[in-house]
Amino acid sequence: MSETRNMPEQASPPAIAMKEPLAASSAEAARLAAVRRYDILDTLPDGAYDRVAALAARLFAVPVATVTIVDEDRIWFKATHGLEGVAEIGRDPGLCASAVLTDDTTVIPDTLLDPVACSNPLVAGPMGVRFYAAAPIITSDGHRLGTVNVLDTRPREISDADSATLADLAAVVRDQLELRLSALHVVRVEQERRKAEQEKRQAEEAARQRAERDKAAIAAFASTLQRTLVPPALPAVPGLELACHYKTASPQEVGGDFYDVFPVGGGRWAFFLGDVCGKGAEAASVTSLTRYTLRAAALVDADPTAALKALNTALLLDAAVGTRFCTAVFGLLDPVREGGFTVTLATGGHPPAYHLSPAEGGGVQVEAVRAKGGMLVGAFAEAAFASLSLYLAPGEGLLLYTDGLTEARTADGDMLAESGLTAFLAQRRAPVSAGVLIDDTVALLDTLPDTERDDVALLALSVPTADAAPAGITTTAHSAAAPTAHTDASVGQENRRP
Repeated sequence: MSETRNMPEQASPPAIAMKEPLAASSAEAARLAAVRRYDILDTLPDGAYDRVAALAARLFAVPVATVTIVDEDRIWFKATHGLEGVAEIGRDPGLCASAVLTDDTTVIPDTLLDPVACSNPLVAGPMGVRFYAAAPIITSDGHRLGTVNVLDTRPREISDADSATLADLAAVVRDQLELRLSALHVVRVEQERRKAEQEKRQAEEAARQRAERDKAAIAAFASTLQRTLVPPALPAVPGLELACHYKTASPQEVGGDFYDVFPVGGGRWAFFLGDVCGKGAEAASVTSLTRYTLRAAALVDADPTAALKALNTALLLDAAVGTRFCTAVFGLLDPVREGGFTVTLATGGHPPAYHLSPAEGGGVQVEAVRAKGGMLVGAFAEAAFASLSLYLAPGEGLLLYTDGLTEARTADGDMLAESGLTAFLAQRRAPVSAGVLIDDTVALLDTLPDTERDDVALLALSVPTADAAPAGITTTAHSAAAPTAHTDASVGQENRRP
């Protein structure tokens, strides 16, 4: 929801314009305590937040976009785009200080018509801001830390979808703050634990135990971070069966593979799968940027090629990404009234998807699907991306995967390769089931040696036949996380929608 402020002179002043001593209230005291808990004030510039401001400016086509934290007596800028050289401003009067008082997106189409905004220095001063919109950064426990803002020098209106996009960008900032807070907590706990061990044990015994515990802490942290980079569960898509699998090469490292399935409106659904170059924390930051950029881009323009172009631009704009790039497949599902889906599939340097359709005798026909000309994402400014369309009919399926599958070694030491995968898929039975296809592919991986194993991500889609039993949608997910006490490294879950 958004709150638009444009009131006649006779209207009563809005609640957010009241100049009560908010710091004295218990709610404001709790909010300020949350700001202190996240320990973000006066920190150095961070590329993750700068990317959000740049993305907001680009999505809304405005000259200025900021990420702010509202302190007790100031508005502190964590990131600015188009407002360089400004680190903080006073809180009163302040647009952000007003916007942070509501859970909804604040939209002021014309600041000169707003009784509070018209006197703001950004409005009355040389900059001449005439439009302002802000979405609050809300923590998981309901505290509003600050805002993500877009400003323009001309009056304008934005749609409810635009307001939702701005709220999504604020959620991205919130997620980044949560990741940072989690990392700080892990580091502090680890420091305290090491100090306690050094006081209790001899140097050799303490070093051995620290090494063991460090390994477990890294694995747990990697597992926690990894779970934030992929969806916790696949959605239930009417008329479609979905299944996925994800396994990192090592529980001590964060993988660079990613996938997602999400609605884009009008009964359509988007999905993507890809692989970031490298592993570890740097690859994880690129993976996070990639996933959120593709989701945000699809809400603006669901065309798969446009989404890959937006991701290519985002990766190249961020100096922190460096030379890292990714491959990706982005698809759009458009339901067909007679059953099945029209699938538009765009490729950015990724291995081909496989289309499985029933053949005579109960077998399947396997067709590699890859649009010609799709280049790596984030490697070249003028990268071109290609797309094609296919019809996914009842009884048919589509398999997407990362190269950890085709580069896996067989017992003879040879790569499985696309030829081996094609031969394996040709042995499946019709009609195709996404859940069975993932189960069979995971079983294949389990028969291969673990030497030089890479991360593997799989995503399968299939359209059930009319006589399929039981009726409904089955979503199957397999994942492999870092092991913890009294648990196994492999975790499987199945969700059914009647």
